[in-house]
Amino acid sequence: MSKSKANILLVEDEEHMHHTIKLNFELEGYQVSSAYDGPQALKAIENEYFDLIVLDIMLPELDGISVVENIRLKNIETPVLILSAKHSSVDRILGLKKGADDYLTKPFNLEELLLRVEKLIEKNKRLQKSSTNIEHYSFNNNTIDFKALSATNFQHKHFSLSKKEAMLLKLLIDNKGEVVNREKILQMVWGYNVYPTTRTIDNFILNFRKYFEQDPKNPKHFLSARGVGYKFIEE
Repeated sequence: MSKSKANILLVEDEEHMHHTIKLNFELEGYQVSSAYDGPQALKAIENEYFDLIVLDIMLPELDGISVVENIRLKNIETPVLILSAKHSSVDRILGLKKGADDYLTKPFNLEELLLRVEKLIEKNKRLQKSSTNIEHYSFNNNTIDFKALSATNFQHKHFSLSKKEAMLLKLLIDNKGEVVNREKILQMVWGYNVYPTTRTIDNFILNFRKYFEQDPKNPKHFLSARGVGYKFIEE
């Protein structure tokens, strides 16, 4: 991932600080979206994928710790770097316990901030690429050839897969038995800053059921977790 494609949400209510940090992020080649309070941050996170959230603790309406807690409860895994004027170890430990990935106290060295941002984004990229590199997969007499973008189902019907169908299938299979949240699907399948509706993803799941399920109306393999995401189960 090049810096020019890394998208950061900056949540800071002090305008001068916000402007300074944003300018420096943009000079490094990052795309930066802004929020100035907790509810704005949550709305932005709900509507867009970010590679990193840089978050002040002392925010209007909803504090930064509550923002982190909220997004982790929704299974949003985006890395979070907290910026705080609070220097005590108790505050730092609380932030990390609630789900932050890093914690930097104000005033901070700008070069240190940029280094931490770069490391968190690189780490996130490595985690995304660590999924199993499979070329073929079989379940319940269905076979998928990811390299050839094709599949053969339990009725011996052969059909082609679109690249996005193959990507979504692989993502679900890599995480079999676990719900994959919508944000991760958007990130891994549709890419950065391109957002299909939930209905679009639902239609992909419906297609998988038609392809691979013996009874598409009562699926056993491709399941929806309402309001959260989607899950593949191998039986």
